[in-house]
Amino acid sequence: MSEPKEKGKGLFGRFFKGGAAAPVAPEKEATDEASIAVSDDKPPIAEVPTTVPVPVAPAPKAEPVKQSWFQRLKSGLGKTSSKLTTGITDLFSKRKLDAETLDDLEDLLIQSDLGLETTSRITAAIGKGRFEKGISAEEVRSVLSAEVERVLAPVAKPLVIDPSRKPHVIMMVGVNGTGKTTTIGKLATKFRAEGKTVLLAAGDTFRAAAIDQLKVWGERTGCPVVAREVGGDSSGLAFDALKQAQASGADVLLLDTAGRLQNKQVLMEELEKVTRVLKKIDPSAPHDVVLVLDATTGQNALQQVEVFRDRAGVTGLVMTKLDGTARGGILVAIAAKFGLPVHAIGVGESADDLQPFSAQDFANAIAGT
Repeated sequence: MSEPKEKGKGLFGRFFKGGAAAPVAPEKEATDEASIAVSDDKPPIAEVPTTVPVPVAPAPKAEPVKQSWFQRLKSGLGKTSSKLTTGITDLFSKRKLDAETLDDLEDLLIQSDLGLETTSRITAAIGKGRFEKGISAEEVRSVLSAEVERVLAPVAKPLVIDPSRKPHVIMMVGVNGTGKTTTIGKLATKFRAEGKTVLLAAGDTFRAAAIDQLKVWGERTGCPVVAREVGGDSSGLAFDALKQAQASGADVLLLDTAGRLQNKQVLMEELEKVTRVLKKIDPSAPHDVVLVLDATTGQNALQQVEVFRDRAGVTGLVMTKLDGTARGGILVAIAAKFGLPVHAIGVGESADDLQPFSAQDFANAIAGT
């Protein structure tokens, strides 16, 4: 009789190593290997492991770390800051400070929209007593930050509500697309958080989207909205809104206006009419005229400030859209030329992305210090 073949592995033997296999009878003399006589004895039951693997729950996803306000501001000024810091490093890492170097620095600062006045102050501060001496890029950025802060500090003023005025009327002006309506919504959120009652007026009667957008902000903030049909008289709406605000005892009236192109005479005259109508009810109204500027505009923002100041009596500024593509240096030039208060700046769409303006934070962010 031939030797028995190697023992085969049964079902449990395949899944759990070490289990006993069923004994098999010796081969019959047949060429068909499938013809195998199996013993009548039942195969022994393989032992089941005593340790059962426990499913491991997936690790919870880490919550994204919310950036601080300064981090968001620094990111928003990234385009201007990167241009300045890279240019300064290139200029001062290989050369001594001389007239030619200062000329190149002056060109860099002007191209960054800082304005002639601020540029002259910065180059004078850097050149004072340092000619033909070495100066590091870090020292230059430090001087840049200090001079920018010196220009901006006098204009960094919050938008303060006078409780003796019921309501305190704030008229928002600016060209199309600067973010006036969104800024109104953010201001309403802030004032409501302070416990003030706020009435919103959809004075941009030329755009259905602006009216609808303000109504959405009214729902979010719990503020009533005075609105009319598209194409309605904006000065008449302003009149009704102020009357309603007085009757209800509202603390603040936020009045939206249509986006005016500063070079359109007829549109600017209509904006002046809104102001005259408000003064018929309250000679001191509007108490603030806030110009909203788009930070991506660049040099054109200077003209906007000049025209709206002269025609609409602008009392303060809000700069929006500091989103990484901004040309933030223009705010420094505006502050140096006009000296108008800068109330707030915005870096995004959510309500907490509009914050009071800080000269020190802005200067540090733009200089990369």
